[in-house]
Amino acid sequence: MMYFMIAIGGAFGALSRYGITRWINSYWQHHFPLATMLINVVGCVLMGVAFVVISERMPSLEPYRPLIMVGFLGAFTTFSTFSLEIVSLINMQAWLSAISYLLLSCILGVVGLAIGMAIARFF
Repeated sequence: MMYFMIAIGGAFGALSRYGITRWINSYWQHHFPLATMLINVVGCVLMGVAFVVISERMPSLEPYRPLIMVGFLGAFTTFSTFSLEIVSLINMQAWLSAISYLLLSCILGVVGLAIGMAIARFF
């Protein structure tokens, strides 16, 4: 059952990532991979919220951790795509974009996770 939950969550996470990426890219016409960065930051906020809610606020939701955290959020965030986009920017010699993207994604991701945890602990 756990594998099924991960698979279902992963399918919804991947479909969500794909839809949001297409939507953002229809408005963002620049080589900086804004969609992936925003998805990773939002995913970090959601991971922080999910972690606190499941482990501290509502332990009865523990059986849904694989569905939410491993499946949905694991497929929704895109670290492998993030890494490929950095290498692609470097190969295009878009150094400023590559460095900005790397630093902003990492810093905002960590800050987003902390914010998500704080939000979940506040409510």
